[in-house]
Parts: sequence; structure tokens; C-alpha cells
Amino acid sequence: MRMIVFFDLPSVTYVDQKEYNKFHKFLIKNGYIMMQESVYTKLALNNSIVISERDKLKKNKPSKGLVQLLVITEKQFARIEYVVGDKKTDVEDTESRLIIL
Repeated sequence: MRMIVFFDLPSVTYVDQKEYNKFHKFLIKNGYIMMQESVYTKLALNNSIVISERDKLKKNKPSKGLVQLLVITEKQFARIEYVVGDKKTDVEDTESRLIIL
């Protein structure tokens, strides 16, 4: 399963920027990878991990703005079409359970 987090946070005041940075650092620290600006993804092996990560996300949510979570299967994620732009090549995307680097 793949968790995709979409967010749109205000960054007008110093407090807004501080909350944005805190949320952004939370995502990076917890293994989310940036797909594009304000869209991050994380691999979850089963539904219990999704629930656990969702609870962490809710616990660390900013006080203002919009944060959305979409959970899709790996097969659906692999079928994402790029209309403009290219896929990031520094991130390996595979359905294999074993990856040798």
C-alpha cells in the first residue's frame, strides 16, 4: 500500500512558517518521500501500519491549512501517468520484496 499526503499550509506569518517547517520535518523524519511540492508518499506494508502512520500524522498536524491522506495499492501507484515532467530517477520504485543496492 502507498500513503500519499497532500498539504497546503499558510506561510504568511513567522508562526505559519514555523508550523510548515515543523510538519515538513516530521514527514521527512518519518520516511515520507517528496513526489512533488506539497505531495509526499510513504510505503506501508499492511493496513495496521497505515492506521499507525495515520494516527501519527493526526498527532503532528498543523493547526491551520489543509492536509489530506490518500491510501492506494502499489499496483495503482505504479500506474500513475506523467502528463508533463519526468519521474524522479533517484527513487527506486518496485513491487519486489527484496532490493539489493
